[in-house]
Amino acid sequence: MCLGIPAKILKTDGDYADANINGATIRVGLQLLEDVQVGDYVLVHTGYALEKLSEEEAMETLETLRQLDAFDPENPNPEE
Repeated sequence: MCLGIPAKILKTDGDYADANINGATIRVGLQLLEDVQVGDYVLVHTGYALEKLSEEEAMETLETLRQLDAFDPENPNPEE
């Protein structure tokens, strides 16, 4: 299974960009996309931006990932 993580573009430099993922800055390859601008959200997998996302899509995906991180398979119903 592959997992793509939403990232916000902070700075572009030719075929590469600095992007923010949850407070961490990473270097991302832009070779697979056209017209990526500072402030855009992109889906990142293995160091490459695969597609552009709206801010809403990015926030929804990040929230889902946070919920998965909080899931405890030993206690799937924490309210009980």
